[in-house]
This record gives sequence, C-alpha cells and structure tokens, in this order.
Amino acid sequence: MKITKNITNWLEIHASSPTYGGWVLIGVAICYLGAAINTMAGWLYVISGVCLALVGVSAFLAPRSLKHLIIKRSPIPPVTVGDEITVEIEVHNPTQTPVTLLQVADILPFIFGKPVKQPIDTISAKSSYRWTYYHPTQRRGLYRWETIELGTGAPWGLFWCRRQRKCQARAIVYPTVLPLTNCPLIDEIGQDESQKSDPRGVPLQLASTGLVRSLRPYRIGDPTRLIHWRTSARYGELRVRELELITAGQEIIIALDSAENWEEEQFEQAVIAAASLYFYAHRQKLQVELWTAATGLIKGDIPVLETLAATNPLEETNTPPDNYPLIWLTQNPKTLSQLAVGSRWILWENINSSSQQILVNRDYPGIILERGQELQLQLQKPLQ
Repeated sequence: MKITKNITNWLEIHASSPTYGGWVLIGVAICYLGAAINTMAGWLYVISGVCLALVGVSAFLAPRSLKHLIIKRSPIPPVTVGDEITVEIEVHNPTQTPVTLLQVADILPFIFGKPVKQPIDTISAKSSYRWTYYHPTQRRGLYRWETIELGTGAPWGLFWCRRQRKCQARAIVYPTVLPLTNCPLIDEIGQDESQKSDPRGVPLQLASTGLVRSLRPYRIGDPTRLIHWRTSARYGELRVRELELITAGQEIIIALDSAENWEEEQFEQAVIAAASLYFYAHRQKLQVELWTAATGLIKGDIPVLETLAATNPLEETNTPPDNYPLIWLTQNPKTLSQLAVGSRWILWENINSSSQQILVNRDYPGIILERGQELQLQLQKPLQ
C-alpha cells in the first residue's frame, strides 16, 4: 500500500496519475481491445482506440494547463498570539485559454498547521484569481515557508497532476503584551536612583513638592511615605503622589536569559513578561532596551516585538552589559549573583530551602513567580 502511494505521488509531481475515472476508462479500453482481438470486430477496435486517445490527451493536457500559471503572494501583516494572520495569494493566467478544475494548496510549516487548500472552478484567459484566507495563531514565532502546490484534473478529470512553486512567505506572531497598571519592578528603579548622589556629592531627594506629577488612588504595596494625607482626608480614601522619577540618565535594560535551558511553558511566560515590562516602561516615558543572548541590545517597538517573537532557549551565549542595572528574567537562581548594582530580577523556579536562602540573602529585590498563578498579577505584586 505504501509503495503504491509513493508511486502515485511521484507520478502526480513529475507527470500525471490516473484518477478513479481514468483507471475505469483504461480498464474499459483494455476490455474492448481484448474483445476486438478475439472477435476481429472493427467497431471494437474503434471504441478501444477512442478510449485510449482520451486517456492520452488527458495525461498530456493536465500538466500543460499548470505550466504558465504565475503565483504572487502579498506581504503578511504581523499579528499577536490569538489573532488570525491574513494570507493573500494571486493566481494569474497569462494564456489565451481558460484554466479549469484547479486546486491551490498553501503548504504551511508543520508547526503552524496543515496545508490550506482552495478549489478554483475556472480562471479566465488573461485574468487572475485572488485567494484570501485567515489562519489562527496559537503561539508566538517567526514563521517562513515558500511552497505553493497547484493541482488540476483538467480537462475531464481523468488524470491528476501537481506542481510545486516557490513563493516565499514570512509571518510574524508577536507575544502577548499584558496591560500592566503598575509594576513595582520598574516603578521603584527611579526611587532607588534618586537616593544616589550626584557628582557634586549632593544626594537627590524625591520631594513632596515640585516633582509631583499627579495624585492617584492608593494601591497595595505603595510606600506609605508617598501618601498625601490632606487630599486623602478630603476624598475619604488614600491618595498617593506619583512622582517624576529621577533615573540619572541611565537606561533600563530588560534582559531575557535566553542562553539557559528553560522549560517551554516558563520560557513563554518569560517572553510575555519581557514584552509587558518593555511596553510598560515605554508608557512611563523611560528609556528602555531589550537584551537577549542572540541579539544583544535591541531598541524600538517593532524590533523588540520581532526579537521576542523569534527568540528561543539555548541561544548563543553572549555576556549581558555589566555597566547598567538590569531587569534579569531567568530560571537559574545562580545567575543572580552576577548582576550589576541596582539590578532587579524575576525568577521562574520551584522554590526549595537552598535556593530560597540564596534569594533571601540577595541585596537586589525581585519577584519569584509561582506556578499556577496569573502572570499579570504577579508582575504587579511588591518586590521581595
């Protein structure tokens, strides 16, 4: 059975293969030919010859109808995980004769899904057929494919042939960006920087006047020293000062430890966390960059999203910048001891007594993510 299938596939790709109707017609032609030889009746020879002629013409015309077709593909706009990509393919018939009984199949990467097929009844002479389809996405990634397969049974459906054409496609599926309302991991960086001294030795202070940007309702984890008591008494609820944070001109670098061997689920969470932190810092008008082991420092919304869409564990090892504080996203607690002064961290791991002791002794605050809890809520919880 497998040998027969392989032979059929080879014939369809390199020549043409009889369909069920074609095999029936071949059988009928052989039967009439046998009867003609046995009875020497001329009309049986004629019927047998007509059947064999139909078979021969079908075997010749089927691949010929695909020879001159031109395939074009439109660029695929990037989407976010869960959205559908839009694929547009145009099949142009430059000949003077119409093409019928056509099937177009877009051969997607196996990780992306099964091939998508579209039957086309007729493409008129000197005209085009535009095919648009939508394909769901379930995981982030940078997907490339280049094969479109044309199949036809023209003109009578007695033979079937397939021909593959190269038509490159590139689809980018961005990771999810969580809508963070606050993030102590980033919010407190400016407060720490403000406690440092400037070159003249004068400590920078977060004053209660002059640097106040706005007042907002109190959230769990906000420092009590930022509560504006007069306004809180007036409104009957706690109000907190939002200050213009001083970062001494330093940039925030969100570093994804993509050189490590991650669990798949946790690495996908780390990519989502990196994207969410980057865009939260961007909304806060902070200078922020992304670092991965394969690309180094990346800046800009689109380059960052494309980098996070394509990143994978066990990438080529590069050393992260050691002269800037990082927000370090890792699964390996041993890397926390190598961070620069002022860094933060997010750790994915199963906490045990030994690793917990290491983290308790750390001078740099961070977040330990627990399994089974919502990522957005954990990114907004106070630092440890």
